[in-house]
Amino acid sequence: MTRLRREYRMMKEVLPGNCNGVRRGERHYNAFTLIELVVVVGLILVLTGLVLSTVGYARKKGARARAETEIAAISAALESYKADNAAYPRSSNTDALDARMSGNPGAYQSASLDLYNALFGATNGSRTPNTGAKSYVVFKPNMLFPADQTQNVQYIQDPFGNSYGYSTVQVATQDTTKGYNPTFDLWSTSGLTANPPSSGTDTITPQWIKNW
Repeated sequence: MTRLRREYRMMKEVLPGNCNGVRRGERHYNAFTLIELVVVVGLILVLTGLVLSTVGYARKKGARARAETEIAAISAALESYKADNAAYPRSSNTDALDARMSGNPGAYQSASLDLYNALFGATNGSRTPNTGAKSYVVFKPNMLFPADQTQNVQYIQDPFGNSYGYSTVQVATQDTTKGYNPTFDLWSTSGLTANPPSSGTDTITPQWIKNW
């Protein structure tokens, strides 16, 4: 009987339905404190920032690599064009564009369209080559703007969403202070839109992807 009374008293001291055996008078906290919540949220924000910066860097690096490949392919097509026509494609637009002066891809679109027409054998940005015309390069859909295949091409697009630059200004003027190559200049501003400085240290052009 003494043993049964002792066990009965112990059962009464345990809270009913509490599987953890928490006794009356004891406090049991399961929630985070405010400081703990602040620390956790701070760590999440830091980790999110690191992930986003890493993703952004990887995308930019991939875009630069793709631009280098595309410039090499277009340059090879230009050499094939010259082999057949004894000159690189030229127009009043490509003769006027100067990479030393213009860093705004919006000013490249006319020259870029002329380059597309010459290399693809099209007229006015048509998605279909002219009858009997030779295509020196097959442009991937993501290299042409707009993406809508039912519309005529407006310019050759770099991986950063801007127009490639194509210039024959040095050939046209025979002035070595204009442009960079005596043959042609082909470049992507790699997403930048600022003009190179007319004097002082040039921090713009070195960031471009280019053939010089």
